Amino acid sequence: MSDEKKTEAPKPAPPPGPPPPKNPGFVTLTVDGHEVVVKPGTNLIEAAKKAGSEIPYYCYHPRLSIAANCRMCLVETSTAPKLVPACQQGITEGMVVKTNTDKVKAQQKSVMEFLLLNHPVDCSICDQAGECKLQDYYMRYDFKPSRLEGTKILRNKRKVLGDLVVLDQERCVLCTRCVRFMEEVAKEPQLGVFGRGSHEVVDVAPHYGKLDSNYSGNIVDLCPVGALLNRDFRFRARAWFLSAAPSVCTGCSRGCSINVDFMGQDTYRFRPRENDAINKSWMCDQGRLSYKQLNQKRLLQSLVGKGQDSKETPTLAALGQLATALKGMSVTVAIAPTFSNEDLMAVLAFVRDGLSVKQVYVTGRAAGQADNFLVTADKNPNRKGLEWIAKGFGVELKAFSELTTALDKGQVSTLLAFGGDVPEDGETFVKRLSGVKTVAVVATNETALTAAASFVLGASSHVEDEGTFTQEGGITQRVRRAYPPKGDSYPAWKLAVELAKALGLELKAASSREVFKSLSAAVPELKDYAWDKSAPMNQSRPGISTMASGADGRPPGWREQGVPSVRGLTLPKGT
Repeated sequence: MSDEKKTEAPKPAPPPGPPPPKNPGFVTLTVDGHEVVVKPGTNLIEAAKKAGSEIPYYCYHPRLSIAANCRMCLVETSTAPKLVPACQQGITEGMVVKTNTDKVKAQQKSVMEFLLLNHPVDCSICDQAGECKLQDYYMRYDFKPSRLEGTKILRNKRKVLGDLVVLDQERCVLCTRCVRFMEEVAKEPQLGVFGRGSHEVVDVAPHYGKLDSNYSGNIVDLCPVGALLNRDFRFRARAWFLSAAPSVCTGCSRGCSINVDFMGQDTYRFRPRENDAINKSWMCDQGRLSYKQLNQKRLLQSLVGKGQDSKETPTLAALGQLATALKGMSVTVAIAPTFSNEDLMAVLAFVRDGLSVKQVYVTGRAAGQADNFLVTADKNPNRKGLEWIAKGFGVELKAFSELTTALDKGQVSTLLAFGGDVPEDGETFVKRLSGVKTVAVVATNETALTAAASFVLGASSHVEDEGTFTQEGGITQRVRRAYPPKGDSYPAWKLAVELAKALGLELKAASSREVFKSLSAAVPELKDYAWDKSAPMNQSRPGISTMASGADGRPPGWREQGVPSVRGLTLPKGT
C-alpha cells in the first residue's frame, strides 16, 4: 500500500480583536450620537455626562462600590443584547450607547412605578421635598397614577437609628448607599438590609443597638429620597427657602469644605462640599452641628464695663474708649487661631506697629480627640495660617502656658485678647485675671472670658465675611459670605483697622480683600495665593451668595425677593 499524504483541515480564523484605540491612552465611545473620549475605567454614567446625556440613578455614587440594584440606569449598548446597568457596565473602545430609546424609557417608567407602589404620599410634609430624586424622576420619567390594587405595605415611619438620624422605612428605595458608606468609608458596618421581598428594610444591626458613628450625618446627605432624615434639621426649613454659601468647617484643623445653608441671617445646617484634597464628600457630625455657634450666644453688641456695670455701647464708640485705655500702657496680647488669615494679618499688623508688641500668646480651643478619618486633635481651624503670618510679620508666638505663668506672677496689667476661647477651664483662667487692671476681648460668642472683661467687642463669624483659612496640611481655602454681620458686630480685621486708626497708625483697608492684597506680601506662603481666582463656584462679586442649596441646581426662593435690604437685612456700608 502506498502511503497517502494526509491533508489537514484549515484552521478557523481567530476572532477579530478589539479595534485599536482611536485616541491612544483613552477610550472613545459614542453616547446618543455624540463621540466621547474618556480615561479607561471611567464609569458609563460619568462618560454620558460628557456627551450631555443624563442617566438617572439612585444607588450609584462615585465614592462607593457599585451595587446596581435600583435598575434605574439601564441603557442600550452595542456590546449586550439586553439593557444593562450603566453604573456597572464597563466602557470599551467603539462602544455605542443609547440612553433615550423607547425601550429605555419604558424600562424607566416601569422602575419608577415599582418604586412608588408602596411609597407613601408624604411630599407635603417630607423634609426631602425639593431635594428628592423620586420627585424629580417621577415628573421626568413616569408621571402617571399608580395601578396598585389594595392597600400599601406599611413599615416603621419613625425608626430612630441614632442621636442624629431617623429612618422612615416606608420611603426607602433600598439603594443601600447608607449601608455601603458605613462599611466602606466610615469603617463602621452598623447598618444592614433585613427581611425579604417587599418586607426588606434598612436597619441597625442587632448587635450594635443604635447608630452611634460620628459620621452618621453623611448617610442623610447620601439618601436620594426622604428615608433618612437629620433629627436636628427635621421640620425646621424647606430646602427651596434656603440659600447656600461655600465655606469651611471651623470645628478642627482639618478644614473640611462645606456649604452653609441659610435663610435671612440664620444658619440652618452645614453640608459637606466636594474637595478631593481634604474631605472628599464627607464631614463629621461634630462639625456638622457646629453651625449652632453661629446662632446661639452671639456677641451682637459691644460692652464697656465689668460685670453688672457693663453697658451696651456702639462698637465704634467702644473702640474709641478702648484705644484711650490702651494708650501708653504695656499691653499683653493673646490671639486665638480661630480667625481667618485676613483677620490675623490685620491684628498682627496692628499689635506690632500700633502697640509695639513683638510677642503674642496663642490661646484658642483646647485639644480634643482625633480619629483615623477626618477629625484632628487640634480644634483650631487656622493654626497653620497663624504660624505663617506671625513668622512673616516678625512676631513671636508664645505658648499659652507662658501666659498663665505671667498672669500667676502678676506680670500682666493690660490684656488684649482676640478670641474668647482658652485651652483650659474658663473659670480657672478667669481667676488668673484677678490682678489684671484692664481686660479687653474681641470675640464672636459669649464665654467665661468675655463675662470677666471690661471691654467686649463683638466680632462677626466666618460666614459673615469673605476670607481664607489654612488647614493643617497647608491648603488655603477661600470662603464666601453668606449674610451680613449680625447686630453691631464687625469682622476682626475691621476692628483691628479701626483701633489702629484711633491710635494714629496708618493701616487702611475697606475689605478683607484689601487686607489680603496689602499685607500678604510679607507672608511667603500666601503672597502668591490667587485670592480672587480661588473664590468657590466662580463667584467673584462681594455680597449675598445666590448659589442654590436645592438638589439639581434649584434656585432658592428668597432670591426673587430683591436686594437684601428689602428682606429686612442691613448691609454694611460700601457693599
